[in-house]
Amino acid sequence: MSKLELNVSNGDREQVPLFADVLLPVPITRLFTYRVPDELDERIGIGFRVVVQFGKKKIITGVVAKLHEHPPEIYQAKYIIDLLDEEPVMNKKQFDLYDWIANYYMSSAGEVLNVGMPSGLKLNSESKIQLNPEFELQNSNSGFSEKELRIINVLERDQVITYGEAARILQIKSYLKIIKSLLEKGVILIFEEIREKYAPKREVFLRLKKHWLEDRYLKELMSELERRPKQLDVLMAYLNLVPVYNDKKLNTDGARKKDILAHDISPSSLKTLEKNGVFESYRKIVPRFSLPSSDNNYSVNLTEIQEKANSEILAKLETHQTVLLHGITGSGKTEMYIALIRQVLDHGEQALYLLPEIALTTQIVTRLQKVFGDHMGVYHSKYSDSERVEVWKGLISGRFSLIVGVRSAVFLPFDHLGLVIVDEEHEYSYKQFDPAPRYHARDVAQVLARIHSAKVLLGTATPSFESYYLAQEGKYGYVALNERYGKASLPQMIFADLALERKQKTIKGDFTSVLVDKIAGVLSRNEQVIVFQNRRGYAPYIVCEECNWIPKCTNCAVSLTFHLYFNQLRCHYCGHHERLPVTCPACGSTRLRTMGFGTEKLEEDLKLLFPEARIQRMDMDTTRRKYSYQKIINDFEQGDIDILVGTQMVSKGLDFDHVTLVGVFDIDRMLHFPDFRSSERTYQLAVQVSGRSGRNEKPGEVVIQTANLRQPILHYISRQDFPDFYNHEIEDRHKYKYPPFYRLIRITLKHKDKTTINLSAHFLAEKIKGSFNKHLVLGPHEPTISKIRNLYLMELIIKMPRNNVDLSNLKRMLSDAVISMKQQKEYRQTIVMFDVDPY
Repeated sequence: MSKLELNVSNGDREQVPLFADVLLPVPITRLFTYRVPDELDERIGIGFRVVVQFGKKKIITGVVAKLHEHPPEIYQAKYIIDLLDEEPVMNKKQFDLYDWIANYYMSSAGEVLNVGMPSGLKLNSESKIQLNPEFELQNSNSGFSEKELRIINVLERDQVITYGEAARILQIKSYLKIIKSLLEKGVILIFEEIREKYAPKREVFLRLKKHWLEDRYLKELMSELERRPKQLDVLMAYLNLVPVYNDKKLNTDGARKKDILAHDISPSSLKTLEKNGVFESYRKIVPRFSLPSSDNNYSVNLTEIQEKANSEILAKLETHQTVLLHGITGSGKTEMYIALIRQVLDHGEQALYLLPEIALTTQIVTRLQKVFGDHMGVYHSKYSDSERVEVWKGLISGRFSLIVGVRSAVFLPFDHLGLVIVDEEHEYSYKQFDPAPRYHARDVAQVLARIHSAKVLLGTATPSFESYYLAQEGKYGYVALNERYGKASLPQMIFADLALERKQKTIKGDFTSVLVDKIAGVLSRNEQVIVFQNRRGYAPYIVCEECNWIPKCTNCAVSLTFHLYFNQLRCHYCGHHERLPVTCPACGSTRLRTMGFGTEKLEEDLKLLFPEARIQRMDMDTTRRKYSYQKIINDFEQGDIDILVGTQMVSKGLDFDHVTLVGVFDIDRMLHFPDFRSSERTYQLAVQVSGRSGRNEKPGEVVIQTANLRQPILHYISRQDFPDFYNHEIEDRHKYKYPPFYRLIRITLKHKDKTTINLSAHFLAEKIKGSFNKHLVLGPHEPTISKIRNLYLMELIIKMPRNNVDLSNLKRMLSDAVISMKQQKEYRQTIVMFDVDPY
């Protein structure tokens, strides 16, 4: 877009300045207008990244959302500092989606951009140190310490150093004091160097010098190198990788240096051949993210039942934007997804396959890669910033047409999306909690699809009540798949009575004799076991048997969890940790006892009960590294693990042929958690984890340990009868005004002072009740965890009928009430957070 040229009265032509409204990754609700420099006039466009000054000192990356000729009325527009792109990195459909997310989830578009755009596409600034041009050491009267002189001498030689380099030069922890002293004496200046975080990956490649491509010269070289066998090995390794004798053009790209060295080649011999002019090296940009090509021998063949369900899905998608596929565990939903994705890609459209957990992507990617090869990109937080940028840019360039990812993949720059698949759509992992926006990826995916005129397939064995309700109401299409793939059958459910076994003293640690006997039988048949406990760590807390002292977090109102591996007490909310005390700080007793159990404790107990078994734990503590999930899953698939102990990440969609037993712990705690969804979530977790058993021809079993066999939910779990369970629960949902009949907004207030947080919460509640039905406003009340990171918390819950309520007006009223509260001087520092659809 160029500046407009206008005719003026004196006949001269005047250029109208061009302005850009820029979306900045800051929690502010509006765009900021910047002046476009003349030299960028012809190059800038919507979706381009720009470097701008925000405030007095801050330099940040923004994205151009609009171009126009209207200067701002209330402030002087600053100039854009620089343009970072030759092509746009965002498109209009993304801006539309980001705006919807900001409006619906009561956040700002800047917060959406901050979460949605990978860090690698944002600028990074690094503090640098240089000598003050006005400083002269010879004329200075200041007395300098030996360490200060060391920094000055380095700066006189190198001119500029970073903070990190200063720390290495001084080799002391208090190096910042030295820098501060030099700054106060006027010796140095501090400045920020701006640079892009993302840089293309380059690797060293080798190729033969042009001279050696002639057959006779190459033969002469090989004859000459026969006296130097190590150098001949280098040449032969290259020729195996790059057969130039068949096609000389192959030498243009050559081979990666590391690939040549991988053939047990001497690096010094390779270096000699480079020095002698046989090889030349160059650096080439290579993708960080790459998958092998598709496997032409791999085919997906649907059964007759799957073909029928697939036809039903296609028919329903003709009349509905969204279809719910309700297929029992092990029914082969993934094969059906593959068939649908293939159809979409064959029509030249893009597909998005959402998964709730990174753990699931490992196994799914392996299967999808065989079909879609390097046309598929994978997007999740275990990948580096640069790898995520390459997937982002690969989608723009057309390199990827299928994206497999977790919830953040909804923010990617799709431009002709045809299908979104949300696998395990019931999963709570699709909900983002912090930071804002607190979005739900399943719901955002449907808006994304609507913007692209695409279709959505929700798949699960245990639908969320919202999705099932909308399917029953006819707003979603509905397809059921009630048989397992092949000859597999649903596992047999066995309930072990904890109360009875404690009374009879047959329990071993936290394991009932029923479960122990079943595990022993499975191991004797060389089959595999999954043990599920939805709590990581060794024990929920430690208690002194003399005075009942329990260690608490210094920052949060929670007890500390004991982690045996680290020998630490840890807070799972703020990260605070401390060593396990030898004696009780309150009374001095040494009688400290663990209470309850987590995955770490179960792993230890199993090693004592089954010393010959190979046991592995899969939870957040054991999967922090990039390829941890992949290694554990691969080891389990290969039969190198006999018993896998894990949290909810083992319950979702994983497919293991030799698992014939699943043990479920602590179902009573899950069921009685203070949450209106506790029954729904308990049913989902129990059915999902039980679905890992007996997925092949071998029959499977599930042992669920409970202290109350008469709980009604156990009846529904044993029969896996979701419709009856739903009908039983839905009456209470309607009676007490909860989803799917009502929407919820949770307002959380935070302040460092407990009195202030109480007063501000009551002030806000009165404001809201004055403008809204007070019977639909719950609170204020303290949440279950009333203090986190030294901030006290209070909550309000707003209930809204699903229909006949103007959501926009209601949200505006809530925002106005918060503004009114913050106008009170004593409540100004209160932090307020909105969470729409919080549960």
